[in-house]
Amino acid sequence: MSNLSIGIVGLPNAGKSTLFNALLARQIANVAPYPFCTIEPNVGVVEVPDERLDKLAEVVQKEEKMDHLPPKVPAIVEFKDIAGLVAGASKGEGLGNKFLAHIRESAAIVHVLRVFNDQSVVREGAIDPRGDFEIIKTELCLADLQTLEKQKEPNPSVASKEDKARWQLILKLRKLLAEGKEVREEIWTEEEWEMIKPLCLLTAKPALFVLNIDEKDLGKPQDEKVIPICAKVEMELAELSPEERKDYLKELGLAESGLEKLIKKGFEVLGLQTFLTAGEKEVRAWTIKKGTKAPQAAGVIHTDFEKGFIKAQVCSFEDFVQYLGWKGAAEAGKVRLEGKEYVMQEGDVVEFKINI
Repeated sequence: MSNLSIGIVGLPNAGKSTLFNALLARQIANVAPYPFCTIEPNVGVVEVPDERLDKLAEVVQKEEKMDHLPPKVPAIVEFKDIAGLVAGASKGEGLGNKFLAHIRESAAIVHVLRVFNDQSVVREGAIDPRGDFEIIKTELCLADLQTLEKQKEPNPSVASKEDKARWQLILKLRKLLAEGKEVREEIWTEEEWEMIKPLCLLTAKPALFVLNIDEKDLGKPQDEKVIPICAKVEMELAELSPEERKDYLKELGLAESGLEKLIKKGFEVLGLQTFLTAGEKEVRAWTIKKGTKAPQAAGVIHTDFEKGFIKAQVCSFEDFVQYLGWKGAAEAGKVRLEGKEYVMQEGDVVEFKINI
């Protein structure tokens, strides 16, 4: 599961823990269908909101003449509450080393930056989200520099062309980080990225930015790069039933909660997409990396399915719903049989033909 985990970072009193607690309140109560058994106290496993599953369940109920809706199993994302960031973390200040190790284990980072005013929540100095981010960025750049300084220059007399190219890249990365620039902000070739990945650099990880705002600022236009969230409101929403939540969001003039935006955006930033299966047993969203081919997608359902893959019967979600299931979609010529080279698309409804 760790390859799907997103670390939440922020300075003390940015509202990071309130946000994490709101995520925890949405945590899946029954984790049985998911591929892990225990949840650490600082890990929240949450469902990716997906209205398509409701529609699929209705279609299956009608098509199969069931007296109840089939169970719905959404995709999931794991969020990690990473404690302990203070200036000097890269030198081991506060819980520095633990903090950096936890980020290293996460596939992406959410920066929680404080914008809200609350006299009861202490903070040193003025409220300055950009300045707060600079502190975190500096610590991550310094930690990455330490990682790169451990790399040794190859012996020129025996070094291969690849060794020399890698060393030149390390020197380029060092210069960049020393200037306080993050690795992900630069443009790299595919070959360079392949060499950067094994270095596990913190500033190379995809990042999301959450502005923890006051309730009165909800609904105000914000920069597209940031996700405005009022952690206090999210905690209140998390305690409501789905119907009450809808009403409260309407009252606030919002189409969806900040957490829902964050969960969806987190899923995107990890380079993930979903395909769907629809049957009497369940309707389910399965998580795959973008660019995954049909046999590997089948292997996500069961490892034997990849080995025994013959064909994938595929229909787009829109057509599946419009023509009320497999039978109607097939009659309308909207069902395709795809082979081993087929690259899965977001929202494909699939039935795999397997030989086991």
